[in-house]
Amino acid sequence: MDHLLIGSTLAALATGVGALPILFFKQFSHKWRDVLLAFTAGVMVSASMLELLPESLALSNIYVTAIGLILGTFVLTLLERKVPHIHIEHKTRTIVVDRKAALIVAAITLHNLPEGLAVGVSFASEQESMGPLIALAMGIQNMPEGLLVALYLVQSNIGKWKAFLVATATGAVEIVTALLGFWLASYISFILPLGLAFAAGAMLFIVYKELIPESHGDGNERSSTFSFIGGLLVMLLLIDLFS
Repeated sequence: MDHLLIGSTLAALATGVGALPILFFKQFSHKWRDVLLAFTAGVMVSASMLELLPESLALSNIYVTAIGLILGTFVLTLLERKVPHIHIEHKTRTIVVDRKAALIVAAITLHNLPEGLAVGVSFASEQESMGPLIALAMGIQNMPEGLLVALYLVQSNIGKWKAFLVATATGAVEIVTALLGFWLASYISFILPLGLAFAAGAMLFIVYKELIPESHGDGNERSSTFSFIGGLLVMLLLIDLFS
């Protein structure tokens, strides 16, 4: 439990670490944003395909894993349809800024729910290295997300310090859902493989629906592709070190 609290807290606080640059800079090039998003996508794909799904299969069977994967995709599809998204303005189009800051924060928070569940379920696994690895992957994913959230709020005429604090706070929900995921997976046996596959489905949906399209929105496809491969390699190295 202590390891879970430490891992989920560090992953959640990574959102604030990512938002730190907003205190010093108001603008960032689209290229750097795209590279960060693509790197994150590589980390999440590697974590899903090399850790979450194989462990789910080892603990159950293809049917349970497939159901979990589909459920993760379905839940994220519902969130994608019902919750407004955060898009930093691209050169190729103009994004209308939502003036309701409370709605923005609620949207960000809801999108963080599956990430916390992924961390909690991973710590419930008998594979000791999985929890820290997934927490690290979520932390890496949270850093560019925190930066983008803070940028969005600043562009909505919210002060830098307030934007930083709000961006940091949005990650805190992951601690709560991590505890929930750990409790469910620990006391309901079939939840663990289902939860691992669910987390993989949610992460892969985010990668393909959000991160890759966003990273290719401004003509930086080649740099983003190299960054994506870099993210894969970094996660491969971490998996090798932890195993």
